[in-house]
Amino acid sequence: MTRPLPQLLFFLPQSLRRHYRPERARRRGWAGNSSAIFALRRLQKGAAMEAAEAVGRLSDTQRLKAACHYTVAGLCEEVSQDKEIQFSKQTIAAISEITFRQCEIFAKDLEMFARHAKRSTVNLEDVKLLARRSKSLLKYVTEKSEEIALNSLEEKEKRKKKSGSRKGRRASDEQEEHVVAESDDSNMA
Repeated sequence: MTRPLPQLLFFLPQSLRRHYRPERARRRGWAGNSSAIFALRRLQKGAAMEAAEAVGRLSDTQRLKAACHYTVAGLCEEVSQDKEIQFSKQTIAAISEITFRQCEIFAKDLEMFARHAKRSTVNLEDVKLLARRSKSLLKYVTEKSEEIALNSLEEKEKRKKKSGSRKGRRASDEQEEHVVAESDDSNMA
């Protein structure tokens, strides 16, 4: 049994229902359910677009995995030259896969720490919280954060000195202009 077209449209999403125009279907010679086929084809195109976006996201993941694999392969090559040990391709692939999974876990944890603190940005405190289980990593992160803080303080002091010297120059220029203006006023009197 074939259903009339308006009943078939009930099963389509609202975004596709608005594209149905009975007068256009009649003009093109589409009978009853063939218009529903046309609407279903539009639905399939929408699903294809969503699938293409998913493939785009997948390709980003694949690019990240490839970058991770490349980095791990380079590190394994350095270690093999240093320690005179050979790594098989399977070993390098396994190390890179484990590393990528651990990085995904770290990223999710950092995001959750920031979200718990009601922030949308991950900051240094989140990284320290993540590194708390590994003493050496926590020490390294703390040292680097202190180094960055010192560098930023030095930069601020340099900017203040530069802006202070500019302000000093401006003030001395203004004083000179004021003295010149007073001498001009005294000459006029």
